[in-house]
Amino acid sequence: MTATSSTQACDVLVSAALPFSQDQWNRLLQAFHGKAVAVVNPQDDAAMTAALAMARIAIIATDLDDRFLRAPHLEWVHCDHAGLNRSARSEVFERGLAVTGSAGRSAPALAEHAMLMALMLAHRSWIFLAAQARQEWLRSPEIGQLCALSGRCMGIVGMGNTGRELARRAKAFGMTVLAYRRRDQEKDEGVDEIYSSDRGDQLADMLVRCDVLILCLSLSDATTGLIGREELLHLPRGALLVNMARGEVVDQHALVDLLEEGHLAGAGLDVTAPEPLPAGHPLWSAPNTLITPHFTPPVPDRSERSLEIILENIRRFDAGETMINLLRQEDAYTADA
Repeated sequence: MTATSSTQACDVLVSAALPFSQDQWNRLLQAFHGKAVAVVNPQDDAAMTAALAMARIAIIATDLDDRFLRAPHLEWVHCDHAGLNRSARSEVFERGLAVTGSAGRSAPALAEHAMLMALMLAHRSWIFLAAQARQEWLRSPEIGQLCALSGRCMGIVGMGNTGRELARRAKAFGMTVLAYRRRDQEKDEGVDEIYSSDRGDQLADMLVRCDVLILCLSLSDATTGLIGREELLHLPRGALLVNMARGEVVDQHALVDLLEEGHLAGAGLDVTAPEPLPAGHPLWSAPNTLITPHFTPPVPDRSERSLEIILENIRRFDAGETMINLLRQEDAYTADA
């Protein structure tokens, strides 16, 4: 990265931990034209404290902490990752601090991961992998009970960046696509029917139609425990659940029970509560369950997609416009606090 001002004069604090190339660093720093920028090692507490004493803007790689809430002049913090629940603290909204994130940068990969889990569950791919390991040309009545995704109904809860990418992919597989979202907006590409909590639609009305339910919503006080036993029982017998949101969105005890009872035919979990999932947790041995460690291979241009979000938000901040991925009061999550 190029040389920047010291913390003795600082309008903008930028974390040195941001994973940018030299060209990307140059473009980021140039976007703050006319402002004094300090690039600070986040492990250097003295430099962070000095910069935060003056900065109006902070661009960091992680969630914010108490130091940012105490910064006297800070107006905007950008956290360069997707899930902002750890930053959606009540103090942020009480102070009126603008907090944004980089949601959407990995949405195509997350949508692929969700489709991968849905396909593996529908095809029970582990059966064939085990047969291959035994060098067995499998002939089993269980194979005849499998059902392709094509022609089935997918319900998506949460129509943010990942939900929109997922809807297009599910439609390409020939599925009927239903979506449940908070705001009452027009249907996104690939969605056949939209349900909205703002207009009074009930989640249960969508769940009863879903062969595959995929969770893509953010974690907040309002969404914690959203999918409990009652909601899981609204799904048709033999339905599949994929959770790409957060583990806290689902009642995991009820999930295990309904998998063991056979009401649900399978679950794909990229997220759990807690993380890492400890040895001996019932989810590890739940039938027909796939678990990945909250990891999706990144898109090749993830850092560029992050930078584009930041650059657009710099422009909007300077212009006084609403910024991308701005935390709102309805996103508040107080459990971590």
